[in-house]
Amino acid sequence: MKKVLLFFASAGLLTTAFAQDIKNNPGSSHANKFEQLGTVLPTPNEYRTASGAPGPKYWQQRCDYDIKATLDEKALKLTGTETITYYNNSPDPLNYLWLQLDENQHSNINNANYQNSNAMPERVSVQELAASETYRQDNGYGHIITKLTDAAGKKLAYTINKTMMRVDLPQPLKPGQKFVFICNWYYKIPDRINMGGRGGYEFFPEDGNHLFTITQWYPRLCVYSDFEGWQNHQFTGRGEFALTFGNFKVQMTVPSDHVVAATGVCQNYKQVLTPTQWTRWQKAQTTKEPIEIVTLSEAQAAEKKKASTSKTWFFAADSVRDFAWTSSRKYVWDAMPAEVEGRKSKTMCMSFYPKEAYTLWSRYSTKAVAHTIKTYSHYTIPYPYPVAQSVEAANGMEYPMICFNYGRTNKDGTYSEQIKYGMLGVVIHEVGHNFFPMIINSDERQWSWMDEGLNTFVQYLAQESFDDKFPSRRGPAWTITDYMKLPKDQLEPIMTNSENIVNFGSNAYGKPATALNILRETIMGRELFDYAFNFCRHGIPNIFS
Repeated sequence: MKKVLLFFASAGLLTTAFAQDIKNNPGSSHANKFEQLGTVLPTPNEYRTASGAPGPKYWQQRCDYDIKATLDEKALKLTGTETITYYNNSPDPLNYLWLQLDENQHSNINNANYQNSNAMPERVSVQELAASETYRQDNGYGHIITKLTDAAGKKLAYTINKTMMRVDLPQPLKPGQKFVFICNWYYKIPDRINMGGRGGYEFFPEDGNHLFTITQWYPRLCVYSDFEGWQNHQFTGRGEFALTFGNFKVQMTVPSDHVVAATGVCQNYKQVLTPTQWTRWQKAQTTKEPIEIVTLSEAQAAEKKKASTSKTWFFAADSVRDFAWTSSRKYVWDAMPAEVEGRKSKTMCMSFYPKEAYTLWSRYSTKAVAHTIKTYSHYTIPYPYPVAQSVEAANGMEYPMICFNYGRTNKDGTYSEQIKYGMLGVVIHEVGHNFFPMIINSDERQWSWMDEGLNTFVQYLAQESFDDKFPSRRGPAWTITDYMKLPKDQLEPIMTNSENIVNFGSNAYGKPATALNILRETIMGRELFDYAFNFCRHGIPNIFS
């Protein structure tokens, strides 16, 4: 009995000890900011070693896509059919698959915008209540699934849960097996400028044309990993995505006067370009300055005379985790090759932009793209892709081999230094995202800093080497001091979930970039830091896999 009492007394002391508040910031819901990461990192196993390197039984899933999409510019509708081949390289039998339906963000019945809820006021009018009920009616946006079958045409059971879809398999998918299924769908393309979101259209009332950015657009497989199982967090608009690598074949049928840019390499330029444009494209392979494949005068002529026929562009991309594209008759398109450290073949650097950005983008964009992939390749890993593209779309967002940026001029073509440096900064940042997280595949829905923070740090290095007077907003220590002076309850640890961050920009972008800069300049020194940060080239484990 004494032993039992002694055991419970000891247990009580331990409970009391562990119940004590040992955090530096008692008002925070997070742990001690300076505790060792060993307490939160997963235990080493056969899949992942203690160093973070892949273990002897490391695996990744794979998913290939064959997609045919049709853009209806008049109806502002995108229709698609995709054949998905999912490879189960894990040691686990899978009874179902999880897919992301990010376009449901724009639906008012299937969105996951739970973070935007608010309380009902004390007094509400009848009209306000009626408006609230109207809002709950389907606005028609989001993915509409019209067909989901296996390769033999047999229907598959599925469940849509806001921005996620679970597909039940007819029998367990065993390790080493693959499953082929077909998904047909369509959705109303949203007005990205007024409705927000990652993709959609922008309408130009002065010339009556659209600029389409088709992103996070097709039902796509979530990650299934050894440390988490299915990553099926809802899409709320902030935490971006985690996806499975695979090969893509994508055909886009668009108005015949549109210019299309996309992830991967176009397989039929000779068929979709005019003979003159095809000749320019061939010349651009060896030029030392950007060459316009589609000229300003050609783009302006296309704006005035809209085609009534269609044309199909065909792109292919291997070993990427996502696919995005853009389409518009407004685009000027220029290109030049760049030699990348560590690669034998050159990378085609390209830019697509409307006349509203011409004088700025024709001068800087493609050169900034080339500079970015060269600089990032020097500090991290060689850029592995055959193309790198920057698109002016009045926003900033990244996808493999293609990104969307901003930077328009005044109507007379002039622009300020602020606009110029803002445009250069966002181009470098978004092109840089090819490295973090598109190549080094971190989970953006969980840890924003692993892509935004790391990328912002190398962005700072790229900006400084592009122009030693570049007015960098993040990276130097002095730029983070005002944030660090805030009350403790507004200072979140860097290791914080994407949907749970106060002062998102400072925390996920600025603080990690500043910390790495201090580590490089003050604590370790450039030589030792650069050797360690350039992990792949020196055989150091890639801790972000």
